[in-house]
Amino acid sequence: MSIVIHHNPDCGTSRNVLEMIKKSGEEPIVIEYLKEGWTRPQLQALFAAADLTPRQALRTSKSPAEELGLLDESVSDEALLDAMLEHPVLVNRPIVCSPKGVKLCRPSEEVLPLLANELSEFTKEDGERVK
Repeated sequence: MSIVIHHNPDCGTSRNVLEMIKKSGEEPIVIEYLKEGWTRPQLQALFAAADLTPRQALRTSKSPAEELGLLDESVSDEALLDAMLEHPVLVNRPIVCSPKGVKLCRPSEEVLPLLANELSEFTKEDGERVK
């Protein structure tokens, strides 16, 4: 199984994670979910594998979550999933799938346990050094 990254190229964290995967020697499958969208079974499987609820995977900043009324704790998981299907940007990113597991990789260092090869060192876009 290859590494798969559900990626948003406009997101610095997502770009850092993608580059970390590549620097580890892997060539990941890149899914630009804002273009491709999601399916309900896909989201349910990703969230289950990453041990996340839809609420935990909800992107609350720089998304329409507040204006859609999704921040209220009374909003059900099913309603959150419906909104995520209609507005893919509501899913926090990046989500990475590897033979070692599935994780929401925020901060970007969360990808390290999923890599087959260790990184000796990595510098993020903002200049922060990893490892």
